[in-house]
Amino acid sequence: MIQRIQSVFLFLLVVAMVAMLFLPLWSKTDTITRETVVLTAWNLKSTVLNAEGEPAGAGTLPERGTFAIGLLAIAAAAIAAYEIFQFKSRLTQMKLGLLNTLVLAALVGTTLYYALYVGADMVEADGNGSYHSGFYMSLLALLLNALSNRFIKRDEDLVRSVDRLR
Repeated sequence: MIQRIQSVFLFLLVVAMVAMLFLPLWSKTDTITRETVVLTAWNLKSTVLNAEGEPAGAGTLPERGTFAIGLLAIAAAAIAAYEIFQFKSRLTQMKLGLLNTLVLAALVGTTLYYALYVGADMVEADGNGSYHSGFYMSLLALLLNALSNRFIKRDEDLVRSVDRLR
């Protein structure tokens, strides 16, 4: 039963969370000092850019750890991987899917907190910065989790309707 569509969605969720660990999530550049703050799953660090836009050295701002983002991404990937192999108990899968929804919502909230409040205060510049592909991986994971939950519920409803006919 591993070949069901919800297992594919859950596998893609695991891939998205692993990719998020290695991709930048958000950045903001101060146009005057050319200092850029970059948020990843593990830290929030600044670099100074040269005239061509390439990193010229370490920034003046202290690096901050953002381990909560990385740990929540790992937790979401682990829950989804475990959920794939619980195909014999759809109710357990539904509970794990709900738990993973909460973890993913906390992941998106934590990422937004670091981007909009912590990182935005580090650099004086107009706008909120720019979101990168790593940020969208968490939103994709939330969508994939919702789709897998929907198909798990559909399977459970199908089994219950067949049991009613007997």
